[in-house]
Amino acid sequence: MARLNVNGETREFEASDDTPLLWALRDDLKLTGSKYGCGVGLCGACTVHVDGKAVRSCQTTLGDVGAAEVTTIEGLDAEGNHPVQVAWRDLSVPQCGFCQSGQIMQAAALLTENPKPSDQEILDGMSGNVCRCGCYQRIVEAVRLASTGS
Repeated sequence: MARLNVNGETREFEASDDTPLLWALRDDLKLTGSKYGCGVGLCGACTVHVDGKAVRSCQTTLGDVGAAEVTTIEGLDAEGNHPVQVAWRDLSVPQCGFCQSGQIMQAAALLTENPKPSDQEILDGMSGNVCRCGCYQRIVEAVRLASTGS
């Protein structure tokens, strides 16, 4: 029996410690906002927070998480109004949308660590997240907007 503290709730389900967090979230807990992209931690589509830090859930096991708090895109803000989510909507960032939950989770973690990043710090902080549609300019603009609140 696995126990996971996700989005503020303790959940129990059948899984072993070596189960990737992504599979537990998607298959066992039906939290499908985190996406499977590359499976090797290079694209960022599966990004979630573990104790507030952005991690690639395809490369993080349940054993790695232990009792830590996991936050998925579904738990970032109950109403979907985290400043990053608002900026994403205001600037119409997504094109296909596949990578966007990972992009948003990475951006939210970046702004927690650095509330007022420069454009170069945004580029550096988001560099591990791939957007197949090339929406990088809008992503940087949205992170900047979320950091200023205006």
